[in-house]
Amino acid sequence: MQRVFILVTCLLCFNGLKAQDANLPRDKNAIPEIVDSLYREDQFYLGLSFNLLTNHPDQFSQNGFSGGLHLGFIRDMPINRRRNIAIGLGLGISTNTYNSNLVIGETVNEKTEFEIIQQIQDNSKRNRFNTNLIEIPLQLRWRTSTATTFNFWRVYSGIKVGYMYHFKSIFRDDFITIQQTDIPELDRWRYHATLSIGNGSFNAFVNYSLNDFFNENATTIDGNKVDLQTIKFGVEFYFL
Repeated sequence: MQRVFILVTCLLCFNGLKAQDANLPRDKNAIPEIVDSLYREDQFYLGLSFNLLTNHPDQFSQNGFSGGLHLGFIRDMPINRRRNIAIGLGLGISTNTYNSNLVIGETVNEKTEFEIIQQIQDNSKRNRFNTNLIEIPLQLRWRTSTATTFNFWRVYSGIKVGYMYHFKSIFRDDFITIQQTDIPELDRWRYHATLSIGNGSFNAFVNYSLNDFFNENATTIDGNKVDLQTIKFGVEFYFL
């Protein structure tokens, strides 16, 4: 009987040690994973866009590639317990280039002059305008993320308010160069509706301008309003 008791005791001790061993990490050097129940998502962004100009005067056309670079930080603020719905508010910068056949010049009376010219085909010529902006994005965010999932679906929509702190138009051919940086007809405040959809790091986005580039005083030599609105299509990458 004593031998049976000793055998049973040994078996129980063995099973207890085995159970403890099962709970230990297999790799003694492994760091236990810590789940952050208050995680935030997608607080840095980088975007590349193709810039399309719409609502333009007659005979207007774009030529060459018109693109943009957008980057910044968005504070992610979840508003539900699961943390898959959030408000995003941030600050960023954007630089854009627009190639077209619209020449922006100036008369002898220092009045802005807008003129549509023939499509530029000579490689020695250049006609474009560049913009740099400070932007404040505001988003309503929905996603399928969890505290331990890094590849998830997202749909982010909202608005983006920007201030154009730098504008430069340049026309150059074999004979003259025309540059303009201060245009009274330019609306430096920019308002965009935004939408970003994707999975993982890769996302497609579209930004639609809610106001014109130039005010009602901007007209071509033929009397057509210049206006111009932008639609930006591109890819956007989010980082923690």
